[in-house]
Amino acid sequence: MANTKISFPCLTVEQPIGIFYIGVIDAADLVALSFADVRRPEGRDIERYIGTQRDLSEGRVAEIKQYVTSVDASFPTSIILAVSSENATYDEKKKVLSIDRNESVAKIIDGQHRIAGLKDYSGHSPFFVNVTVFIDMDIEDQAMVFATINLKQTKVSKSLAYDLYEYAQSRSPQKTCHNIAKLMNYKSGSPFYHRIKILGKATGIGTEVITQATFVDRLLKLITRDAMKDRDIIKRGKELGPTEGRKLLSLVMRERFIKEKDAEIARILWNYFKAIQARWPEGWDNLETGFILARTTGFAALLRLFPLIWNDMGAPQEIPSTNAFAKYLNKSKLSDSQFTSNNYKPGSTGESELLTDLQRDIVGIRE
Repeated sequence: MANTKISFPCLTVEQPIGIFYIGVIDAADLVALSFADVRRPEGRDIERYIGTQRDLSEGRVAEIKQYVTSVDASFPTSIILAVSSENATYDEKKKVLSIDRNESVAKIIDGQHRIAGLKDYSGHSPFFVNVTVFIDMDIEDQAMVFATINLKQTKVSKSLAYDLYEYAQSRSPQKTCHNIAKLMNYKSGSPFYHRIKILGKATGIGTEVITQATFVDRLLKLITRDAMKDRDIIKRGKELGPTEGRKLLSLVMRERFIKEKDAEIARILWNYFKAIQARWPEGWDNLETGFILARTTGFAALLRLFPLIWNDMGAPQEIPSTNAFAKYLNKSKLSDSQFTSNNYKPGSTGESELLTDLQRDIVGIRE
């Protein structure tokens, strides 16, 4: 087995750094011959480090393992490897690169999480990966390629990523929540009219106080525990299963989503936040820095409060009116002036404290 070769089609590319190879390899073969050279102290010398890769994130790997089995999974960008000429030969006539089958032969320059996510791949479709292979690449060039790729990248904003779901043909929790966010932001009379930073960017009108990503992320929690899994099920033409057990207490809008009643979800949220706007008009309309009711802290706490009210209502089949929500909210003794960052610090702690204070006076509600 030690002399077994993994062969795959490749083309040569010449650039200022030198000649390298681009090819297509089966995912199982890629896993079999690659390894990550994680940066670590050299022996006992804590002042000297070797290796070029960051530590593997198990959470990220778990996400990729789930993603690669989805119906439209793809890795369109190349994984970059470095291999010694002792372990690789290139057949110029056949345009084939052959590498010794050994897990310590091909050093990963970029793509270690994707490769780890492909380990034990069990999808129904073949998974081939495009790779870039450098032969006899010195450690300095390896480090510079890795650093250049990862330092020069501009991370795509989450708001933009959600906005792109608008182009999707099939339904998904993300697309539904995106559509509701856009409706709330652009529909005159909405409690969120011109309040949401679409694409995560303010337009300069001065009223956009929460991002599209914040709105969508929080709303998703009322619909799904795993948005990507739901999206994949729907895209495969299958039906989502019924909501059962304790999930019913938190995923209060899931049944409406499954039944494609997105307009009802939007109307329910509209009425709920209209009731909030009426209960605390000064707090809701004060968008100055330091006032938090209409910002992320307040919005997040209010959406966590929503399932508690909804379940206390008996999970109504009809759309509750603004007045129906107001009967609950009016029980709170919190005043408009209390919704400040001095009382509720930004972040999860302030959010949880606000939720506790909001529900304290609402009889019969427990989180």
